Amino acid sequence: MKKQRTADQVARSLRDVDRDLARGLAVSHACRKIGIGETTYDRWRQRHDPAVVDADRRCRELESEVERLKRLVVELMLDKQMLHDIAQKSGDPRPAASGGGLSR
Repeated sequence: MKKQRTADQVARSLRDVDRDLARGLAVSHACRKIGIGETTYDRWRQRHDPAVVDADRRCRELESEVERLKRLVVELMLDKQMLHDIAQKSGDPRPAASGGGLSR
């Protein structure tokens, strides 16, 4: 019967195998120690490799940041357009450059 393991359990098992491999134990012996086959180990290594998982997470974070920045740029462009329209209606070409009524 198969055991269903969570991602945390798989990551912990992979760390245990890596530790055993660093001690000089063969892959087959390290896998037998945690109760999995070598093909399962290879599959887990591909799916749960920390470098790949971190890169995927970083990619998702960057994509969400890009979307946030795009929304911000659109909002600023709308604000700029509204201010430009107000300046044209008032007839003042540069209302912000007037100095706010300060005398020199």
